[in-house]
Parts: sequence; structure tokens; C-alpha cells
Amino acid sequence: MSSVVETKSVSQFAQYSTLTAALLGWLFDGFEMGLFPLIGPPALKDLLGPEAPKEQAGQWFGAIIAVFLVGAASGGVLFGWLGDKIGRVRAMSLSIFTYAIFTGLCGFATAAWQIAVLRFIASLGMGGEWSLGVALVNEIWPGKSRAFIAGLIGAAANVGYLLVALLSIGLTGFIEGIHSLLIAIGISETATQELLANDAWRFLMISGAFPAMLIFFIRLFVPESAKWEEEKAKGATSHWQNADLYGVLIGSLAAIGIIWAWTPDGYAKIGNGGATAFTVVGLVIALLGYLYPVRKYLQRAIIAGSLTAAQQKTVLGRMLLGAGLAGVALLGTWGSIQWAPRWAGQLQPDTAEIKYFAKEKTQLATAAGAVVGTIVAAVAAGAFGRRITYTVMCLGSIVSALCFYQLNDSFGTGFLIAAFMAGGVTASFYGFFPLYFPELFPTAVRATGQGFSFNFGRIVAAVGALQTANLMAAFNGSFANAGSVMTVIYLIGVVIIWLGPETMNQKLPD
Repeated sequence: MSSVVETKSVSQFAQYSTLTAALLGWLFDGFEMGLFPLIGPPALKDLLGPEAPKEQAGQWFGAIIAVFLVGAASGGVLFGWLGDKIGRVRAMSLSIFTYAIFTGLCGFATAAWQIAVLRFIASLGMGGEWSLGVALVNEIWPGKSRAFIAGLIGAAANVGYLLVALLSIGLTGFIEGIHSLLIAIGISETATQELLANDAWRFLMISGAFPAMLIFFIRLFVPESAKWEEEKAKGATSHWQNADLYGVLIGSLAAIGIIWAWTPDGYAKIGNGGATAFTVVGLVIALLGYLYPVRKYLQRAIIAGSLTAAQQKTVLGRMLLGAGLAGVALLGTWGSIQWAPRWAGQLQPDTAEIKYFAKEKTQLATAAGAVVGTIVAAVAAGAFGRRITYTVMCLGSIVSALCFYQLNDSFGTGFLIAAFMAGGVTASFYGFFPLYFPELFPTAVRATGQGFSFNFGRIVAAVGALQTANLMAAFNGSFANAGSVMTVIYLIGVVIIWLGPETMNQKLPD
């Protein structure tokens, strides 16, 4: 009897240790993703110098955001591949180390291009941590718990966004407190002033290395997935080959080429037609490049007799399905509700008391809504089914975004309530994907498959983000009308989801 109780206790400890590590990883992901929009402008102003044109800083800011999205897409495939090859836990430790250390190094940058390079490398780890953590948690937690756990996964990153908004509101007091702390521990006044200058962007970036401490917890207390261990014992992990990663490299270069084509420099050289051609060709090359490692793996598995051609077709088809579902959600988010804080800053306040921190309060409202929405969506998908839930989320996103943009013309309590609702519904997808994507793939390719599915949508979102200026110009600078038009993308999702399988009440595929 004692041995049975002991085994159960160890099993529960392993589950909660895994969940704790993954949730902290996603929370830090969300915090660091939300941090750059806060500290990016003062950082670029510092690095480019006070004489630099405002347009130059804006161009660098957009390029760094786009490069980050491409890096996250590449990292989802790269670290997903690594997780399927060497194990979830080891690969997740490497992914967290990558995004933590290279985010911290941004604090020592002396030029804008250095920030772009370091953010690209950091985003590789961020994209990978999502796919690895989702795979590991789903393989360790039992089926009945997975819906709620998936909601927590989506909520964790949005808690990070919420913390950034709180930091932004209290930034002045935060800097004063940190100044006193640094002086108290012996840092010179000169070094302290340099760290905390320009909204303390260097200190905040360096602090981004803190999540690296999470690696020690993971290596000590988080067990490897038993499902992956079974695949390794069968020899399935040997079908992954290092040379296949050249496909990911080529795909990344193609995506970066798309970004260049829509920058002012690239657009001036090749024009609208050339930029459009670059985009179409680049997306095809990126798609084939990111798929290449999985295609080669599947071909070797067929030769070895552990997989059939029909199973190969199913895996590739579901990767494309997942990329389509994620692309709709990401493009909808980046093209619509992400504009809400900037729009809030342009509106007249309802009262004098509420006018302060309009952008930050809006981000708080959307992030708080997202925390609730991700959990509700995952639980609903567990109760009512995956396809109907995704359909309702798409239709709800259209309605909530239109109500937000078309029924508000001033900043106030009503605006923040609408932002909470729109933020919750449009972010609900990020609680749905951690539940549905693992169910689409067998254990041997789960991390890579879901990493590709979720993160390839980031490239689509990056292309969409680069069109923001054109879309705004088409609507005479109106955030409301431009954001409303972008909701059309959700109609595509309503169609795509019905091409996928209904996985409700089914076990994870082996």
C-alpha cells in the first residue's frame, strides 16, 4: 500500500512541477514580449541619438517587431525539432536559456541593429518554449485535466502582458526604488544613472535574463515525458537529422526578405509590384523550408517501416491546418485589437480624472480580458467540442471588435469595458491552441508539428503588421475603421476549422 501511495505522490509532484515550470516560462514570455513596446521607443531614441528623425526610429521599431515575429516562427520549428530529437525537458531548458540570455544582452547594445539581432535570437527561444512546454504538459497531465490546463497556458502569457501594463503605470516609482536599491548594494552613482536613464530600458532588458534561473528548477524537478521516452526506446527519434535544419534557415531568410521588401528602403527600390512578388514567393519558400525537417523525418520513418504514406499525408495536412488556424488568430490580433492602446491615446477622455495613462489602462483591460478569455475558451472546447468552439470564437471576435471600434468615440469606463470584452474574445484562441494542437500530432512529431502550426502564423502576422501604414492611409488614419476591416480575417477561420478533425473525448495520439 505504501509503495502505491508513494508512486501516486511522485506522479502528482511531477505533474505540478511541470505545470509550474511551463506557466512561469510562458509568463516570462508574455512579459518580455510586452516589454519591448514599452521600452523600445526610449531605447531607440537613446541609441539613434536625439538628432535622428522620428521616422527613422519608427522604421527601426517596426523592423525589430517584424524580425521578432520571424524569429519566433523559426524558433518554434527549430526547438520543436530539438524537443522531438533530444527530449522535451532538455530542449525547453535550452529555449529558456536562449530567450533569457539574449534578452539580457540587449541591455548592453550600442546600436539599433544590435537590438534587432539580439531580439531575433531571443525570439527563437520564445517560439520554441511555447511548443515544448505545451507538448510536455499535455503528455504528462491526464486527459480530463487538459482543457483547464490549456486555459492556464494561454492565461499565463497574458498575465505577463498585464504586469507590463502595471509596470508602465508605476514606472517612475519603480525607477526610484531600483535607484535606491542599486546604490544600497554598492553600485556607483554613475553606473546607476546609466542603467536607469531613458526610462531604465537598459536595466529592464538586463533583468530579462532572470528567467534563466528557471532552468535549474526544470533540470532538478521536471521529468521527461514518458511518451517521448517510449518513442526514443523504439528508435523513432533517430529519424531526425541535423542537416534538415538547413530548410529552417532558408525559410527564415525568405521571411526576412519579405520584411525587407516592405521596409521604406526595400519598397523604394522594388516598388509595390516587387514587394508583392517578394511576399508571395517568400511565403512559399518559408513554408517549404519550415516543413522540410518534418518531411524528411517522415520519409525516413516510412523507409524504416514505422510509418505509412497515408500517415505522412495526415501529419503534413494537419500542420497546414494548424498554421491556417493560428494565422487567422494572430493576424486578427495584430491587425485589430493590438491597436487599441494607441487608439486610446488619440481619443478625448470622458472626464478629466480618467485621461491619465489611457494607453496603459487599455492594455490592462485587454490583458485582463485575455486572462479570462483563454481559460473560458479552453474549458468550452473541452465541454462542447473543438470545431464549434473555434467557430464561436471567430464570430465572437468579429462582433466584439466591431462593437469596440464602432461604438466608442471617447476614452472612458465604457471604452475600457469594451476593450476588456474584445481583448478576452480575440485572445481566447491562445487558450484553445494548447488544447487542440497537441491532439493533431503523434508523439514523435508533436513538438515540431505544433511548433510549426502556431508559429508559422507569426510570419503571416508580420506581413500583416507591415501593411499597417498602408491600411491606415486607406482609411485616412482611422484606427477604428482599419481595425474593423481587419476582422474579416476571422471569416476564413470559420471555414478552415471544419476541415480539421473533432478530437473531443479522444486520447492524445501515440
